Amino acid sequence: MEQKSLFWKNSIKHGIIIGLGLIIYSVILYVLELNLNNVLNNLSYLILIAGFYFGTKAYRDKELNGHINYGKAFGYSMIILLIAAIISNVYGYIFMKFIDPDIVEKIKALSEEKMLERGMSDEQVEMSMKMQSKFMSPGIMMIFGFVWYMIFGTILALLTSIFVKKQGDPYQSAMQDIEE
Repeated sequence: MEQKSLFWKNSIKHGIIIGLGLIIYSVILYVLELNLNNVLNNLSYLILIAGFYFGTKAYRDKELNGHINYGKAFGYSMIILLIAAIISNVYGYIFMKFIDPDIVEKIKALSEEKMLERGMSDEQVEMSMKMQSKFMSPGIMMIFGFVWYMIFGTILALLTSIFVKKQGDPYQSAMQDIEE
């Protein structure tokens, strides 16, 4: 029972740390006026990967005597992901709604500019912008952001769990599962 409690306590703690790390990274990009740079925004996934790896590894080494199976490592990473995604997306909503309400218009302008650079006609750009406008409210963007984080984060959790898993003695693992 105590093992399950530690699982939740530690995974939530690591999720909060990663969520706050994502917010700090986002604030740094905003202050440097680089928050609309897609490449730099995508680097936030490195924070997620590091959080999965080091958080799960810390749990494995401190609480599980250096051993964790793939399923438990993946589950631990998923709790980290869920907490970090909630924190990050709530901040994103607050940011778009209250801190920089003009960000949606800036994103639309950047999107329109990129479409024109790709050689799309004015009619195509106008039609695309009408379609995009339907999905460009802070609430809808937060929902899509959360779903995207969960999908992409699940893939990252699947991959990082491969590197964190460390099988111990099968007999010891079976006895530990029975004790839990």
